Amino acid sequence: MPELKLPKLPDRTPIKLPITITPDLHQMLQDYAALYAAAYGREEPVAELIPAMLTAFLESDRSFARSRVRS
Repeated sequence: MPELKLPKLPDRTPIKLPITITPDLHQMLQDYAALYAAAYGREEPVAELIPAMLTAFLESDRSFARSRVRS
């Protein structure tokens, strides 16, 4: 088998995760989406922003990262 620089891609099958949020959180997400559009000149639906927001949050949590390394 040839040695490629690009490793095998991970599973990218989307998983739908329905959640219920409070009205206050919904408003904050709407406000964030509006600020995002103003900053980048492109509107994105909240549902498209949430996965990136969660990823950024989890990647910035050092305790979480350390616990995953130990597991």
